[in-house]
Amino acid sequence: MRSTSFLAAACGIMVLCGGTANAQNGAAQDTAYDPVGVLVSRLDLEKYKATIKGLAQFGDRRQGTKRNRDAVDWIEAQLKSYGCQNVERITYEYNPAPQAGRGGGRGGRVNTPSPNGRGRPGNGPGGSRIFSDMREHGVNNDSLAQPDPAIRAINMEPTTPGQRQEVICMKVGTKYPNEMYIIGGHMDGTGWGQAVNDDASGSAIVMEIARILSMPDVQTERSIRFALWNNEETGLNGARAYAEQRGPMQGKENPAGSGKYPEPKWLGMIQHDMMMVDHGPPTPDGKLAPEQRPEADINIEFAITSKFADDAMKMAFFWRAANEKYATHYPAAVGPHMTNTDSDPFKDLVPSLSLRENERGSQIGGNWDPTHHQPIDVLTTFTDKDFMLGLTSAQTTLGALGQLTKATIKR
Repeated sequence: MRSTSFLAAACGIMVLCGGTANAQNGAAQDTAYDPVGVLVSRLDLEKYKATIKGLAQFGDRRQGTKRNRDAVDWIEAQLKSYGCQNVERITYEYNPAPQAGRGGGRGGRVNTPSPNGRGRPGNGPGGSRIFSDMREHGVNNDSLAQPDPAIRAINMEPTTPGQRQEVICMKVGTKYPNEMYIIGGHMDGTGWGQAVNDDASGSAIVMEIARILSMPDVQTERSIRFALWNNEETGLNGARAYAEQRGPMQGKENPAGSGKYPEPKWLGMIQHDMMMVDHGPPTPDGKLAPEQRPEADINIEFAITSKFADDAMKMAFFWRAANEKYATHYPAAVGPHMTNTDSDPFKDLVPSLSLRENERGSQIGGNWDPTHHQPIDVLTTFTDKDFMLGLTSAQTTLGALGQLTKATIKR
């Protein structure tokens, strides 16, 4: 099997490779059967919401707790029920050094920065400062800030160090099984809520795309990895463990002559993290504005400083073109400031993207999502317009992946 890059894999698709079709070909394409469009139409808002609700039953799914392990078990069972191939777990150790002065408990609210820096206010794109009173909140560690006693009870167990696991599965390509795209979302959360937006919303995108591409009538030429990362909130530890463990295995047939590739060569990595809230800046009292703003969109970001910045930029615009072709509700915008997300460990290894509800620096950093790591990140906070923003991201990614992997449907 030959190897390739994202750019080579996408060649022949007009939007990326710069080809132009004449009017006659364009008219023929408009009426031609499009299997990718059929696949995208199989995405369903109620099924997306049901998957989010399934994750929310485990509260905030904080790493190092039974509720987190129960959620991992549930995810594995769901992926197996879809028929996703090669369902397995990545196992690693997380033993952080004790941190003095952290805590929470039953006193006043304690808002502390998260270990990976996402709680530090005012960090804008390119290291600029955000001059605003509405800056990103730290992590809520006060149990009494959660008014729902049932949710509070689910989240009561504290985290402990030790072994961690996360679930992966695959759609095996029929023509190039040794090449694949990775799509991810992180299943862990924090803040004494239900981690609905951060990041059941992104995890459900990965799971719903896995469900559709695992249907028995669907084939793809290239492979696709579905990953539900753990330990994102502690500093991207789960995604980093995967990159370290599986990176050296890329493209190696095992056993030799079998045609099986436990870890195909990576062509691209696409993360989905916080997918539903684009309501604009918080209200003057620091709360979430009640409706999505008219300009609501999906932010597709790449890291301009990464080793694969050029190909990552091309991939980002390919995703935006897929949004224009297949998404039903919200547009997409491309930005160069990807950071603080599970695609970071991959960005110097393969072209990598992050899909989010807001720009990481200027908007999330400016507290455009007051639910972030807070007790109000629960199901009752969000409306169908919010859930639809998440589903639009699923349409965008499925549309792009379907084209890149040349997905077909048996008829």
